[in-house]
Amino acid sequence: MSDQPRDDGQPEDEFRDMLRAFLSGDSDIDPSRLASAAGLPSDPAAVSNLMQQLQNAMQASGEGIDWTAAERQAVELAGQGGTSVTDQAHAQFDQALHVASLWLDEATSLGDSAHAPGLMTRAEWAKATTPVWSQLAEPVAASISDALTDVLKEQAPEEMSGMIAGASQLMRNLGGTLFAMQLGQIIGRLSREVVSGGDVGIPLLDEGRAVLLPQNIEEFGEGLDIPDDQVQLYLAIRELAHARLFRHARWLRLHLISSIREFASGISIDTSRLEELAAGFDPQNPEELRDAMASGALIPPRTEQQEHALARIETTLALIEGWVDVVTANASSRLPKWNAVAETVRRRRATGGPAESAFGALIGLELRPRRLREAAAMWQQVTDAVGVEQRDALWSHPDVMPTGDDVDDPAALIARLTGPAPEPDEMDQALAELLRSEEEGDRPDAGDKPDDRDQPPVV
Repeated sequence: MSDQPRDDGQPEDEFRDMLRAFLSGDSDIDPSRLASAAGLPSDPAAVSNLMQQLQNAMQASGEGIDWTAAERQAVELAGQGGTSVTDQAHAQFDQALHVASLWLDEATSLGDSAHAPGLMTRAEWAKATTPVWSQLAEPVAASISDALTDVLKEQAPEEMSGMIAGASQLMRNLGGTLFAMQLGQIIGRLSREVVSGGDVGIPLLDEGRAVLLPQNIEEFGEGLDIPDDQVQLYLAIRELAHARLFRHARWLRLHLISSIREFASGISIDTSRLEELAAGFDPQNPEELRDAMASGALIPPRTEQQEHALARIETTLALIEGWVDVVTANASSRLPKWNAVAETVRRRRATGGPAESAFGALIGLELRPRRLREAAAMWQQVTDAVGVEQRDALWSHPDVMPTGDDVDDPAALIARLTGPAPEPDEMDQALAELLRSEEEGDRPDAGDKPDDRDQPPVV
């Protein structure tokens, strides 16, 4: 037997030991700078949390991204400066939601949600919505993690190539954790901006679930010179209208989320930009990596196919928001200052907030539809022409939902809705003939003579 000592070290173990040394502080890299590069606060508590999350990622053995890091980050940030929902707020908003539901009954034929509307704190909203945010961001997160791993393999010095190649899964876990924590930061900041469950247009909660955030609504109304009860009632009407739509059109939530994920799955990361960052990476100044991720510089220009997919998503979002705008305007017309609140909502939606912009850069998708005013104008014209019930019936199935062409030419849509039923084409006629022949074949024909064998003998 050989006397030489065995080398049982595996590349993954070597790489793990190197990372462990960094995480324990035995490294030239400043952890606070790494936190800053990841878009996270650089205070001691945040840095300690980052180190703990990265240690957890090192120990993870499964595939995929651990999104609990995003949830923890989001809830922690949302809780900073957050307040609880008081009994007084419950009483005020319960009354507003009750009146809003009554007024909506006159403005839409879509029935009330099966779920009772509720109130949430910022932290509760962050926790409840993180699963959907994670679904939307997961394709891009996976692409970034894979691209980062591939670039590190290519850029690593020769003496480290085997080490990194053997630790690819570990690298993906670490990259995914950093992305998840950055997403958690965005969700936490969004929790300070949104006033309701449907505020960003995307259905983040279970279909038919209406939620208001009293703390943010109070801040929304500051400086508007509009009575608080009118602001609360208007926003309650908007949220209930949004919830009624998604309860009625049960296919719509899955359709929208699937479309966004499909769009995100088509995003390829610009590895040449990553290679430049890796080649010039300065461990003492890692902010360049953060800026590249936060600005969307790693996501290359959209392909023609992606542009078409994005246009479809934006049209769907515009149709949803436009319908909600029209229904809310009709239901809130009794409020003396409803138009002032509506204009504030429109301006706020058009500009968005910093957290929305960060999310758009992170996955390459802006949340605010560009054709909202045109879609709202179309819905109002349809309402005037055919009434509430026939208008709302357009949400019954994706095949009858208006299209981008209908937004461009509402008159053509109205002509289809008010004109005579179209003549059946050859396929419709052939199908009708087939069904009719099958029905006739299933019943005896009274005109046929009975077989002679069935007749009694002649005497």
